[in-house]
Amino acid sequence: MSVSQRARNIVPSATLTISATARRMRAEGIDVIGFGSGEPDFDTPDHIKEAAIQAIREGFTKYTASGGIDELKDAVVAKLKRDNGLEYTRDQVLISCGGKHSLYNVFQALLEPGDDVIIPAPYWVSFPEQVKLCDGKPVFAQTSEREGFRLHRALVEPLVTPRTKILVVNSPSNPTGAALTRVELQGLAELAVQRGFWLLSDETYDSLVYDGHQHVSVASFGDAVYARTILVNSLSKAYAMTGWRIGYTAGPREIIKAMDSIQSQETSNPTSIAQRAAVVALTGAQDSTHRMREEFDRRRRSIVKRLNEMPGISCLSPQGAFYVFPNVSGTYGKSHAGKTLTNSTDFAAYLLDEARIAVVPGVEFGSDAHVRISYATSMANIEKGMDRMAAAVGQLH
Repeated sequence: MSVSQRARNIVPSATLTISATARRMRAEGIDVIGFGSGEPDFDTPDHIKEAAIQAIREGFTKYTASGGIDELKDAVVAKLKRDNGLEYTRDQVLISCGGKHSLYNVFQALLEPGDDVIIPAPYWVSFPEQVKLCDGKPVFAQTSEREGFRLHRALVEPLVTPRTKILVVNSPSNPTGAALTRVELQGLAELAVQRGFWLLSDETYDSLVYDGHQHVSVASFGDAVYARTILVNSLSKAYAMTGWRIGYTAGPREIIKAMDSIQSQETSNPTSIAQRAAVVALTGAQDSTHRMREEFDRRRRSIVKRLNEMPGISCLSPQGAFYVFPNVSGTYGKSHAGKTLTNSTDFAAYLLDEARIAVVPGVEFGSDAHVRISYATSMANIEKGMDRMAAAVGQLH
C-alpha cells in the first residue's frame, strides 16, 4: 500500500513546522523564542468573543448553508464597500474555513491539468503547493530585493503564455511585506484584461500597512478588471482570529457558485459559532485592529533597526503585514564551533541551536539568501530575540 503521487509531491508547510518545533522545545523546558508563526500575539477582542458565547447560548451550533450565513455575507459586502470601495452582492461572496481554504477553493474551481499559475517570488509557502494539488503548474515571477520585492508588469508579461490561467497578487506580501502601488497594480490589471487570465488577489493583510501606504484592491480598476478578479481575505490577521478559521472570497457569481459546490463536498459549512463572531468583527468597532497596527508598526521599526546593525545582514523595511525578510547571505561562508553556514537552512539551524531562536529559512519562500522573521510577538520577545541573534551572528568568523 502506498500514498498517492499527489501526496508524495506535496511539501509540508515550513512555517507550521517551525512553529511546531518551537512549541515542542518550550514544552521540553527550553527557552526558545519563536519568530516563525504568522499569528498575532494579541487576544481576540472581547466583543468578538462575546458574540461567539452568545451564539452558543442561543443554540446556534447546527449546520449552516455550506457557503456561510447570509448575515456574514452581508457583513463582507459592507466591509468591501467601506474599506475597499468595491460593490458586491451576497451571491458573489463565499465564506470558508480560513483564507487558506478560500485560496484552495479558487484553484480547485479554476484550474485544469497543466494550467499555469504565475506566482510572485518570494512567495507564501502554500501558493505553489496548492497549485500542484490542483494539477496546475506554478510559474514564478522573480522579484528583486533591489526593487523592494515589488511585482510589476515587466516581470510578469514575459511569463504569460496561452496556458496562463491565473496571476496571484499578494499585497501586502507574505513573506516580504511589499505593498504594491496603484501604478503597479494598474499595470498588472491591464495585462490580465489584454491577455485574458484571472487575477487572484490575496488581501489578507490589507489592514496592516505602514508609512502612509494606502491599500488598493486590484479589483477597483474598472469593470473589465473587476470581472477578472477573485478577491480573498481572512479575519485571522486583522482581528487576531487565527484559530476561528474564517476567510472569504468575493468574485464573479459563476466562480463563487462553483466554489460553493466544491466546499459543500469538502467541509460543509465553516463553524457556525465562528461565523456569528465574524459578523461582529466586521461590523463592529475597528479600534482593536487600529491598535494592533500601531503596535506592529512600533515592532517593525525596532526589528528592522536591530537587524541592520548586525554584520553580514541587511533588511528592507516592510510596508505591510508583520514580517521582515532580511538578507543573511553576508554570513554565508562564516563559521562557529566547526560549523560553516552555506545557506538559509544552515543559518536558521544555527540560530535555533546557538541562540534558541526559531526563524523560517528563506529557501522555503523561494529565496535562499533570506530568512523570514515574524514580528507578531511581544516587544519583550523581539528585544530578547534580537539580543540573542546579535550575539550569535557576532560569533561567526
